[in-house]
Amino acid sequence: MILELHLIQNFAPSNLNRSDTGSPKDCTFGGFRRARISSQCFKRAMREHFRENFSAQDNLAERSTRLVEAISKHLIENGKDEAEAKGVVETALSGVGLKMSSKDATKTQYLLFLGREEIKEVADVCLENYDALLKITPKTEEGMTAKEAKKAAKGSVPPEISKALKNVLDGGKASDLALFGRMLADLPDKTRDASSQVAHAISTHKVGMEFDFFTAVDDLKPEEQSGSDHLGTVEFNSACFYRYANVNIEKLKDNLQGDEDLTRATIEAFIRSAIEAIPTGKQNSFATHERPSFVLAVVGDAGKCSLANAFEKPVKASEKKGLVESSIENFAAHWEAIAEIYGDDAKAKNCFKVKTADVDLKSLKNNDAGNVETLINNTMKAIFA
Repeated sequence: MILELHLIQNFAPSNLNRSDTGSPKDCTFGGFRRARISSQCFKRAMREHFRENFSAQDNLAERSTRLVEAISKHLIENGKDEAEAKGVVETALSGVGLKMSSKDATKTQYLLFLGREEIKEVADVCLENYDALLKITPKTEEGMTAKEAKKAAKGSVPPEISKALKNVLDGGKASDLALFGRMLADLPDKTRDASSQVAHAISTHKVGMEFDFFTAVDDLKPEEQSGSDHLGTVEFNSACFYRYANVNIEKLKDNLQGDEDLTRATIEAFIRSAIEAIPTGKQNSFATHERPSFVLAVVGDAGKCSLANAFEKPVKASEKKGLVESSIENFAAHWEAIAEIYGDDAKAKNCFKVKTADVDLKSLKNNDAGNVETLINNTMKAIFA
């Protein structure tokens, strides 16, 4: 079973997701320049929304290179020496093949995405085998380089400890990890395929970049001096975006080890975060916190269909109709056209639009839930009926 979300969201002047040059990200679509917010950017915002609002806090994950610090914290809380504990953890992680940074031995070579419960279980294995791991922890000051020490650790960890560590590296029941997946290059069998997909958000219309020239004045500058003490420019744009995401319900449940209650909670949290989460880029400068103007949730037995092509030809605003209304209208017309050709085998459809958007929803008009809560409740009933 597949859950799909389609959203139309209009942002005032902003720079929510910028490139390496500081410019708002963009792309070419349908032959025209469009504003773009990357899927990574929105997924980060959604994960942060999870952290703040998800009821089952133990069923979340941490994405970090500072795994040694996180695990050794559990050991220190159990009375172990800080320096020894970090050495034990480094030995244990190297023993299962996870590479440590060549610049900082207390950090992993790349970002790891591990469940909070998973981190705790790794710490428990280290605690249970603390003396054995401490005994084989190399001392780099005895003439070994850090690289040689890590290599020695990998070969010296007893097979039963290495096996125990690998057994607990199973992703746990971390909801955000189950949704967005992870890749462990050093332990490919511990990779978890994502159960969700999130598209790059693109503007429904063509855009141009604008510049804000700003100045800053020194508050303590003598009155007889004039002029600014800092000058600069910030690039921004204003755009109405089409957003698309989906969740494979069976894959999510499988990633959560068959826990149906947690699957329910995760899906509801995913829908809420997709609707409510907003990227944080340049928010102190622009404070752009606009909610979606239109959301459609579709539940089907199979198949996925982004409707980005509704905007292959850019929409235009007029005195009578703005970008939001035109975008919703184009979306509804494209939905109807696609359903006519390929069929509409959706088990359930629920949408809502802001009341100021006076548009004809065409074949979707009988699916207007009216508000967020009704849309979520109806969608959850359709999935778990």
